[in-house]
Amino acid sequence: MKKLLITLMAMTASLVFAADAQVSRHQFSTAIENREPVDAVTDAMNVNPLFYFTELNNFEGTMVTHRWSFNGNQMAEVTFNVGGPRWRVYSSKQLLPEWDGEWMVEVIDEAGNTVASDTINVVIE
Repeated sequence: MKKLLITLMAMTASLVFAADAQVSRHQFSTAIENREPVDAVTDAMNVNPLFYFTELNNFEGTMVTHRWSFNGNQMAEVTFNVGGPRWRVYSSKQLLPEWDGEWMVEVIDEAGNTVASDTINVVIE
């Protein structure tokens, strides 16, 4: 009975966590300083590397992934262990000249759900 109670408490805690978890900010940037994006870019002309920033609230103790895709093809995944109730993470991609086109980053929680995403048009000359 005690084991069942502990299991039910853990399941309830997971449900509460999922309801409270949110991505409060997510954006592309040309750089990150002091764990903050220096700007927000919506089109990237000769930006290299390109950064993606995410601020997570109430994801503590879980893993979150940035999934980078180019023209619909997955190019990279960067996984983060979330260590606090408010956690800021970022990843970056060094872009090759032949990678002009649409880039998307999805923020994936450890259950495999997309909790945020952004797309950007990239031109590298």
